[in-house]
Amino acid sequence: MSLAAIRWEKVRSSICLKSPLRRYLWVSSRSLIERAAKEGELRIFIVAGEVSGDTIGSRLMASLKKLSPVTIRFSGVGGSMMSKEGLRSLFPMENIAVMGIWELLPHLYNFRVKLKETVEAAFQFQPHAVVTVDSKGFSFRLLKQLPRYNEQRSDGPVHFHYVAPSFWAWKGGETRLKGLAKFVDHVFCILPNEEAGCQSNGLAATFVGHPILEDVLELNMGKETTLHGWKIRGNGEDFQKKYAIPSETTVISLLPGSRLQEVTRMLPIFSNTMKLLKDSFPELITVIHVAPNQLVDNYITSAIHKWPVPSILIPGGAPQLKYDAFNASRVALCTSGTVAMELQLARLPCLVTYRAHLLTEWFIRYKAKIPYISLPNILLDSPVIPEALFQACTPTKVAFSLKELMNNIVLQQQQIVAAEKVMELLCPPNITVNNLEQQGSYTPSLIAASTILSYGQR
Repeated sequence: MSLAAIRWEKVRSSICLKSPLRRYLWVSSRSLIERAAKEGELRIFIVAGEVSGDTIGSRLMASLKKLSPVTIRFSGVGGSMMSKEGLRSLFPMENIAVMGIWELLPHLYNFRVKLKETVEAAFQFQPHAVVTVDSKGFSFRLLKQLPRYNEQRSDGPVHFHYVAPSFWAWKGGETRLKGLAKFVDHVFCILPNEEAGCQSNGLAATFVGHPILEDVLELNMGKETTLHGWKIRGNGEDFQKKYAIPSETTVISLLPGSRLQEVTRMLPIFSNTMKLLKDSFPELITVIHVAPNQLVDNYITSAIHKWPVPSILIPGGAPQLKYDAFNASRVALCTSGTVAMELQLARLPCLVTYRAHLLTEWFIRYKAKIPYISLPNILLDSPVIPEALFQACTPTKVAFSLKELMNNIVLQQQQIVAAEKVMELLCPPNITVNNLEQQGSYTPSLIAASTILSYGQR
């Protein structure tokens, strides 16, 4: 047996056969890995459509390469992180990074062209597995057009989707889950209770844990981590020295989003908010975190020339620098998204904002069955983090809420305490700090990779 095969058998037995996910694996006469071994390689077609998905996809690719007993070849769509793991993207990921209903209309033709191009590339690649990461609008349309492996078609790929759709947030959401089983074989859930919801509606699923847990492991390498203290503490002093920021300065981190459409909508609101705050905080500096998206980078670089207060741009893809900036900041102002969870890890109090097309906002109000938009509030079912949404997201109202947060230690402390509970909820029950730190053997991406490679094992 080769060293790779021995390594795979050891990890597979520790993660799969001794964990609850073993009972969800589909059983057949020929497993996915057996089919790949017969052909001398494992071909995986993987697609991500946004920055957070690119991070998840890159970690999954690395974990698959670490565990697989056979050579893996990737094809598909991704960003800079996935390219570092060996993916040559069919086209720039930003071409399909569109969120919203009415926001999609101007991009519909290009969206269809890229979908057709992706479908054709998948057929030509003949993958053993197709993995789509979030971006359900593009992902589900793609999976519907691709064949699947079954008893009648033994040459089709197995379909995996990473990041379950937010069925719990929408009226009729669970009912729509039943339809996913027609084109998805297995879903990787990142939130508690999603696994049970999927399974009760006939969709095989595994709760792997939130991807943010891997940030903790990567940035806290060699540092102590405790189950009740999931956090990343950056070096604010180094950040202040690096950018020559005086100690009496008030620093606010701004995170306007990762998609061009949301950044163009939110950045002007953030700018006008800072204009209203600068009289109350004369020594004010903003740190603007730029997503690793070239279109977003270009837009922010251009917009910053008219910024009302001194600013520092933090490039995407520099996680340590990002958390150093968080540690140097008094509060953060962000667009709703994964960044709210990063701010929880940093224990940085924040205000979450969101605006969309008026018709999209109306649709959300009509169809949503939960009152919050930020994940920490949703998990805790409590408005611990203030939110300025839709028509309430104006510079005047945002400035008022942000000023209140900056001047109220009690509000800040409530967020810091709540972050402890939020991070606990994001861990699968079979994951402990010890087995996370022992060679990272139970990270979300490794659990997902193990599930893929074990698919069809008896």
